[in-house]
Amino acid sequence: MSQQSPDRSTASPPARPDASMSLLNNVMDHSLDDGYAEASARRRADGSAGLPRTLKSKLGLAAGLVVAALVVTLGAAEARISAPVVAKEREELIDRIDAETQAADALESDVDELRSDVSERQRKALEQHGGDQGQLVALLAGATPVEGPGVKLVVDDAKDTDQGGGGPRESTGFADTGRVRDRDMQRVVNGLWESGAEAIAINGQRLTALSAIRAAGDAILVDNRPLVPPYTVLAVGDGKKLVTAFQDSADGQYLQALKESFDIRTSISDQAEVRLPAAPSLIVRTAEPKAAGSGAADTGKGTS
Repeated sequence: MSQQSPDRSTASPPARPDASMSLLNNVMDHSLDDGYAEASARRRADGSAGLPRTLKSKLGLAAGLVVAALVVTLGAAEARISAPVVAKEREELIDRIDAETQAADALESDVDELRSDVSERQRKALEQHGGDQGQLVALLAGATPVEGPGVKLVVDDAKDTDQGGGGPRESTGFADTGRVRDRDMQRVVNGLWESGAEAIAINGQRLTALSAIRAAGDAILVDNRPLVPPYTVLAVGDGKKLVTAFQDSADGQYLQALKESFDIRTSISDQAEVRLPAAPSLIVRTAEPKAAGSGAADTGKGTS
């Protein structure tokens, strides 16, 4: 007996699109916790749900609303009253700041004028009391601007400042890189003086016999004023002779060694005319011989 094939005319019902989201369906169907649902149903059953129905409850609710409205109204009124006071105090503070700023600017202007006056008096004192050599004294002291033939020497850091090694600095520390250091500029300036320079300025900063070239971190200071590379050194003197004498000197060879060892960039050329400003500040000192028999006379030293 042949087996009857199963009837395929009736298809199974299609699966729900959200059949795989049973957890989400459960959350949506039971958004309210069971405990809260029971409590809500119990309150509806005994009539305690909704707004209060007794007169006492209604009066209590009205009183609470009145108190809340009163608090909000008082807060808004106080804010409106205090706002002008705060604005006035702010304006007074701004006025005080502006006044103090103007006073500080006025004091700074007075200081600059006094410094200029002192420098001018010092320059005149050098010119008047220098005798026949007054101009020479003023020139050597940096009291007056000068111009004439000279030399332009430019010294700049290497493009790659991370180089290291022995070289002319004879060290392998942090300073032994392609950066120009204060001692390098000291040797350059001393070499120019020794080669016959009559006046020198670095980046517009006039040097005198009392000028100091120091370092503060990676910055080079000239008389406590920072300089930035490239360092342009202008020197007044016989240009061609000054260039030759400097290049042949020990300091000129030192600068050439820095160029070869650390790729420090340098260039020197004689100029038909260079102009140097006067020193921004001067310190006038005089020396007088001590009387015979004093300690200073015995040592041959004067006072300053």
